[in-house]
Amino acid sequence: MADPYNPETEGAEMSFDGRMSYGDYLSLDRILGAQKPLSDAGDEMLFIIQHQTSELWMKLMLHELAGARAAIAADRLAPAFKMLARVARIMEQLNSAWDVLRTMTPSDYTAFRGALGASSGFQSWQYRLIEFAAGNRNPAMLRPHAHRPAILALLEAELARPSLYDEALRAAARAGLPVPAAVLERDVGAPWVADDRVEAAWRIVYADPEAHWPLYELAEKLVDFEDYFRRWRFNHVTTVERVIGLKRGTGGTGGVSYLRRMLEIELFPELWRLRTTL
Repeated sequence: MADPYNPETEGAEMSFDGRMSYGDYLSLDRILGAQKPLSDAGDEMLFIIQHQTSELWMKLMLHELAGARAAIAADRLAPAFKMLARVARIMEQLNSAWDVLRTMTPSDYTAFRGALGASSGFQSWQYRLIEFAAGNRNPAMLRPHAHRPAILALLEAELARPSLYDEALRAAARAGLPVPAAVLERDVGAPWVADDRVEAAWRIVYADPEAHWPLYELAEKLVDFEDYFRRWRFNHVTTVERVIGLKRGTGGTGGVSYLRRMLEIELFPELWRLRTTL
């Protein structure tokens, strides 16, 4: 029988007294100690980890969206494309996570739902920041965060700066597309309203992609992002209906009825509608 493999013979570090280790670098003690079920139900651990990992992916998504937005504002579109492609892959991870949560049955969830109190994913401030950053800006959604001044300040600051879509349209205007001045000078904190003139500007790009390739690629990266975002919302609705049916959500929303309304939201409506008129 061969001797047991000893990685130390190949130079692997084996002693970490006073030195940084894998667990130290990743703060694993803090991360793995952050799951604190409030009931004896076995599936509560699944529920907690599902949402904690989703929040970690959303943190990375916000990091990438901030970088992409800054790059677009500086007319550095190629780096923005890489960041937006990564955002789409992150959304793919978030979509796959619903498959794990859907292994939880209504009976499983009922066993610990009462422990959640009024907490709900509806209150995720990172999710709200993502929506605000992408352009779905609804000042009424600040209210669930009024009790957290620092978080409220982050959300208000996001509403005060141009969204990802605003920056994309500004870049398009700098590149020569006829984006109306009223659109470029709009109140960036207000919800986006679809504009036929913006659709006409994007149609110029899609009518001759070779002549406008950077903007064409930017538009398609935005569509990729929204495509995955729509799938995330749809999977959310399906999972919630599978687990709680048509009950109200723990945070007081209509549950499935609220989530179905969210399916109707368009982040970049002109980029979708031009496909009909092209």
